[in-house]
Amino acid sequence: MSEKQQMNRIKEVLKTQGRIQTWLADQINKSYVVVTNYCNNNKQPSLQVLNEISEVLGVDVRELLVPTK
Repeated sequence: MSEKQQMNRIKEVLKTQGRIQTWLADQINKSYVVVTNYCNNNKQPSLQVLNEISEVLGVDVRELLVPTK
């Protein structure tokens, strides 16, 4: 059984902050579908968008990434 590789932690950070995906979509001017794909690791945001998300959430961009080591 192969599991999809998790590359970002956007969903976890949103949950910790008590925020929802529609809120984030509004803040970064993206559709709900795009943000849902980011949160479910179906698609990864560009570095520019990842930086924007980190600013909106008030966290270091590294908190949004799954560590590799």
